[in-house]
Amino acid sequence: MKNITQSTSAHKPSHLIVFGGTSGLGLALALHHQALDWQVSVVGYSMEKIDNINSQYPNIVTYCCDLTDSVQTQSLLESLSDISFQRLIYSAGSYTNERVHRLNQADSDKMLAINLQAFEQVFRWASEQLKRQSCSSDFNENNRLSLICIASIAGTMDYPYASLYAKSKRAMIATASAYRAALAPYNIQVNCIASGYIDTQALRDLNDGDASHKPFIMTTQTAIDHIMQAIDDDIELAIFPRSMRYITRALNHLPKPLLIWILRSRLDKSTGYTK
Repeated sequence: MKNITQSTSAHKPSHLIVFGGTSGLGLALALHHQALDWQVSVVGYSMEKIDNINSQYPNIVTYCCDLTDSVQTQSLLESLSDISFQRLIYSAGSYTNERVHRLNQADSDKMLAINLQAFEQVFRWASEQLKRQSCSSDFNENNRLSLICIASIAGTMDYPYASLYAKSKRAMIATASAYRAALAPYNIQVNCIASGYIDTQALRDLNDGDASHKPFIMTTQTAIDHIMQAIDDDIELAIFPRSMRYITRALNHLPKPLLIWILRSRLDKSTGYTK
């Protein structure tokens, strides 16, 4: 389903597409860009959320797509291929707390599909679209093309026993870095965001309605400010808040056996697992 409203402004605004843009951080980024006079399209899987956006924000274009279905995702991408856009943000994600719940097949498939496989599918398509735009005769270098992905600070840890979520986000960070190098000759910007805890509804839902106990948790608006600054400054990998960036950097400099012992001990205490 899509809800399309034509722009009536005298100039053609920049166009943003947000995958995972119907709630949480993705929707907040979409609304922030809309306030900056961007044309905004969002992709999500929940018809309830899409209907809510259609009702509250009729100028936002909405698309419904299950990113765990590669055929459905490809069909959506093909339908978007004739649409010009200047920025794409991949904010879709799936999370299971593997310190509390043993990973089952359904959760494993979903996390792998959304956090890695669909991300790679969307970035591959988007990079080709932007490369064509960058080579077109009407390309304006003052309106830089950009690809942005929302990873996690969990993906910055080099830890062999990390969760599937952390490993998939680490792979996302590495993939974004490769795209940044490959797209630099086309003057296409690629940025990866690796944040700590953000006080979104999804995080609250995972914590019985209250995520205030999470270390260094930040508001959505604070996260938006960090992300937009990172995009403006063209930071390859933006890790925030600063306190968690320092902690993960320090942990990554520990000898590997000590790092493994610290993190495995924490895992065992939180789950009751035995070695």
